[in-house]
Amino acid sequence: MTTSPPRLHADHPMLALQQVSKRYRDTLVVDGLDLEVTAGQCVGLLGPNGAGKTTTIRMLLGMTIPDTGAITLCGEPIPRRAAQARRRVGVVPQFDNLDPDFSVRENLRVFGRYFGLAPRVIEARIPDLLAFARLENKADAEVRQLSGGMRRRLTLARALINDPDVLVLDEPTTGLDPQARHLIWERLKSLLAAGKTILLTTHFMEEAERLCDVLYIIDSGRKIAQGSPQALIAEQIGCDVVEVYGDGAAQCLARLEPLAERVEVRGDTLFCYVRDAAPLMAALKPLTHLRYLHRPANLEDVFLKLTGREMRD
Repeated sequence: MTTSPPRLHADHPMLALQQVSKRYRDTLVVDGLDLEVTAGQCVGLLGPNGAGKTTTIRMLLGMTIPDTGAITLCGEPIPRRAAQARRRVGVVPQFDNLDPDFSVRENLRVFGRYFGLAPRVIEARIPDLLAFARLENKADAEVRQLSGGMRRRLTLARALINDPDVLVLDEPTTGLDPQARHLIWERLKSLLAAGKTILLTTHFMEEAERLCDVLYIIDSGRKIAQGSPQALIAEQIGCDVVEVYGDGAAQCLARLEPLAERVEVRGDTLFCYVRDAAPLMAALKPLTHLRYLHRPANLEDVFLKLTGREMRD
């Protein structure tokens, strides 16, 4: 006897983590993480390399067992009923795992069988998925013949074969050219408009700012900030930025610092945070050996402020 999936109210979380922790030997990879995504939201999980994003996703999908805390996905307790929950989830992994020996159409067909879909259902869905991914003319091409952008679009289409309620996307546009990236953004926006729920990890701050309703920024397995992109920018930065770069930029610090709320020095670039840029811009005008850019603060400024500008291994 089969049981129907639990019905969730519109404001009920489609996925939630409560005080979830995971340790590998002496390293606490995820540390008391709380996270919640309601139906129809796109929530971004941001953090530097090693912050715990991948481990969090693996625990959410029931692939890794948490040490402490509670997880629910589509109303199901994880990991106890992970198999049932995953029937309603589509996953786009960080690295493509398409079968290179199969055609585009065959990759969709085989994946549909994994979900136990009837052949007639699979065949009925394939044309729409090919159109969604703009791969109608590549339906019978082998995956090995596709470009990187085409492979990524196919991976996204494949994740939709079971008509999931929730999509988990792990860096879906890494390695893509701007045209392919914008096409995937367009497709993800259409999925949100259709009522899908998305959990997204990305290193592209523009992607997070364009797509996400709410962001969780994590570092060392802990949540260090949460909010909408615009709210985080206003809360953490709250002013404009003037980037000053070129030979000798660092030597101008003493001259420019009094004209800014604060100045960060990274290599040959000064990041000057200003509420009124006019005095700083006037001071820069005679310094013709320097280049500068006055812009609004963005999510990258927030990310670097909270997690630092140093490289992570």
